[in-house]
Amino acid sequence: MLEDSSRAELNLGTELTYANYRDRRSVTLTKGEAFFEVSHDSTHPFVVDAGAGSIRVTGTRFNVWVYQDQVRVTLVEGSVQINSDRAHPSSSHALAPGMQAIYKTGDDAPLISQTEARDTSLAWRNGKLIFNDLPLSQALPLINRYLQTPILLADSATGAMRLGGSYNTHDLSSLLGSLPKVLPVYVTQNQNGNPVLNRRTSDTPKG
Repeated sequence: MLEDSSRAELNLGTELTYANYRDRRSVTLTKGEAFFEVSHDSTHPFVVDAGAGSIRVTGTRFNVWVYQDQVRVTLVEGSVQINSDRAHPSSSHALAPGMQAIYKTGDDAPLISQTEARDTSLAWRNGKLIFNDLPLSQALPLINRYLQTPILLADSATGAMRLGGSYNTHDLSSLLGSLPKVLPVYVTQNQNGNPVLNRRTSDTPKG
């Protein structure tokens, strides 16, 4: 619980700082993922700085995920204002419940979409990772935060392959061994000891 009685539930490997100023409540989310339940205070807005942008609310429930320079915001309840570039604070975009915004460094505006009825972005709160035909290039960042040694991709063709299924976040170490059983991939190791996924082709030797 934060000083203002708001709540922040942190996913594994998350780093954030909180400060309560006279004119605002300020969170800086450096990396990882957090689910916020913000106590209502219209005169004391709650601002999350994430990536190059910020999320501004007065009272709501929402999720923020930061990976490298990309940020994804999912709104559950209330409303938020998204600004993809803090250098231009006037260019904000409103989200309504059930909507999602994605932005990265250099974006003039966030990409806003309606979440699906079976949206899986909050499954981590129940110890699950659920992928619905998600490209490996997007799935691995979600998986790697639970692993001591990150899994890498050999190339973009491997990253374009799509993964589905539900996985227990407490047992993701076994995922590496199961991937070649559900996808046409094989595993090698680089000089740093990272496992590397490679796309299997018709002339790739088996075994």
